[in-house]
Amino acid sequence: MSSYVGVLVSDQWLQSQFTQVELRSLNSKFVSAKNQNGKVTVGDLPPLMVKMKAFSALLTEDEIRQILGESCGDMSSEIDFETFLRVYLNMQGQATGKLGGPKNSSSFLKASTTTLLHTISESEKASYVTHINIYLADDPFLKQFLPLDPATNDLFHLAKDGVLLCKLINVAVPGTIDERAINTKRVLNPWERNENHTLCLNSAKAIGCTVVNIGTQDLVEGRPHLVLGLISQIIKIQLLADLNLKKTPQLVELVEDSNADVEELLGLAPEKVLLKWMNFHLNKAGYEKTVANFSSDVKDGKAYAYLLNVLAPEFCNPLTLDTKDPVERAKLVLDHAERMGCKRYLSPKDITEGSTNLNLAFVAQIFHERNGLSTDSKKISFAERMTDDVQISREERCFRLWINSLGIESYVNNVFEDVRTGWILLEVLDKVAPGSVNWKHASKPPIKFPFRKVENCNQVVKIGRQLKFSVVNLGGNDIVQGNKKLIVAFLWQLMRFNMLQLLKSLRSRSRGKEITDADIMNWANRKVKSTGRSTQVESFKDKSLSTGLFFLELLSAVEPRVVNWNLVTKGESDEEKRLNATYIISVARKLGCSIFLLPEDIMEVNQKMILTLTASIMYWCLQHAAEEGEVALSPANGNGSTYTSDTSPAPSISGEDERSSLCGEISSLTMDDAASDITVSSSQCENEDTEIATAESHA
Repeated sequence: MSSYVGVLVSDQWLQSQFTQVELRSLNSKFVSAKNQNGKVTVGDLPPLMVKMKAFSALLTEDEIRQILGESCGDMSSEIDFETFLRVYLNMQGQATGKLGGPKNSSSFLKASTTTLLHTISESEKASYVTHINIYLADDPFLKQFLPLDPATNDLFHLAKDGVLLCKLINVAVPGTIDERAINTKRVLNPWERNENHTLCLNSAKAIGCTVVNIGTQDLVEGRPHLVLGLISQIIKIQLLADLNLKKTPQLVELVEDSNADVEELLGLAPEKVLLKWMNFHLNKAGYEKTVANFSSDVKDGKAYAYLLNVLAPEFCNPLTLDTKDPVERAKLVLDHAERMGCKRYLSPKDITEGSTNLNLAFVAQIFHERNGLSTDSKKISFAERMTDDVQISREERCFRLWINSLGIESYVNNVFEDVRTGWILLEVLDKVAPGSVNWKHASKPPIKFPFRKVENCNQVVKIGRQLKFSVVNLGGNDIVQGNKKLIVAFLWQLMRFNMLQLLKSLRSRSRGKEITDADIMNWANRKVKSTGRSTQVESFKDKSLSTGLFFLELLSAVEPRVVNWNLVTKGESDEEKRLNATYIISVARKLGCSIFLLPEDIMEVNQKMILTLTASIMYWCLQHAAEEGEVALSPANGNGSTYTSDTSPAPSISGEDERSSLCGEISSLTMDDAASDITVSSSQCENEDTEIATAESHA
């Protein structure tokens, strides 16, 4: 791979939408469009694109100019090659829509993010606007702007301040964002707006959204396809929230009473569970076919008619199945669903055209309103026993969200099931330790032969040993068998390794020493002490951390304006500790930290999660200092300060703040909780004085 020379794009998803032949051709055309100043503007594109074979027979130059004006706005604005590729994809969508639908679309138009194409997103936009109008109608702040008109671009304008998206995340997964951390002034300055979007994106990652290709500037500008793509994911998470055994133990009725079948159900993606549920009822209703998707298999409306008849026979209309017209049948289906309490988000046309996102949302609403499953107490108790380990469940959630945030090709729905082939772990290892995986000796799923899975997992363990992980009790077969405790132990070491490597990348004068847990604790204590506060902690197990006050002081030390001390409690009761913990998490995300812990992790002083939180704050601080080394900012006193939209006005780290101890050798990584139990005395912090200089920020 190192010797390969081609056209490379920084956005991996965008790169995957084109072959190298296409990229070379498009790059050549882009270069040819440069003006005398060596720049390409939006206005330069219409005469270029109308000559392209993909558009010449379908769109006129004026039509192309109109489309660009609607999607890009200022025709005189400069664009780079990556933006040109996105414009090209959008124009392909417009041309395909004019030609007559998805049958003529190229492979990249079949991607899951259908909202990339403006031509097919209008019905989705209307559906999302309806959803927002219903669920946020009573919000104290947003009700002054609602209801939104789906026929306008009000949604994108309102989304520019970030408040709407943050509130929508809390509707999908209540309590994700502490609303005290949201900036809700009538008029926000650029920094406050950027804070909201940073909080939104980090919180979206924390509930399972994929935001690899979305930045705060995209949301500030209200780019329609990206805003709709994010809203689509948030709403999908909300609608599918009950599609698991923990929330709906009655789902165990879909499988036999064996552990293997239930484990298989646990590993399914929510949409797969929804399909399984739908086919379960269709089979009972006598429907001959199996529904395998939410598009072509439901276009004629017959599956819906059978499903609704078995779930709500009291509203059954014989004409639904008798009619020959699919559009008329779709109308009757929606009438039936509305009578049983389902909100109407989609039109008959959305059903007959096979809109995947909207049909999935429709079936999810039916499930939520009436799932028709048994209340057999024996089966339910069996399902509840499968998900009773709270600590393991919480850690599984953290590792799942972290893996999905890395931008690997695979998506994890259930860690313990999805890693059993070894492939996902190899992808993660290749991401955090590039070049460590020998892909010639790896088998990609689906894998027919069990020994191939063992081979993958053996390579995982081998790489772990090379990275100095503790793998004494771990074999490849343990991963294949789904040993939860050993998988959690390995993933923790993997996550910790990644975290320490990121920190090391920002410490250019670390004299070749590895960064340890003690270094992170030393840094945090020094940072708090530098502000004149006396609070210090001895280890990541220090019970005083449960109040949250140390972390609030640390956050205030790295960015004084980010903590509103009027909202902070003394942390004496459990309720006060919870208020502080939720505020800490939201403030850290608002600052720019990517973290996946829960308030309970702070309250209970879960040392693993406490370490990740501290390290994330440290990483942000060092990274920001590196950025400030490149862009000089005036002091953050509110007078004449200048910042970019993506950087914080935090004061630069200097003097004592740039120093931190690098005491100790590489800390041993063990399977038990002692891995992070490192005590740091104040004398250590004062005596060790190895200078740390910030290096280039992590790409």
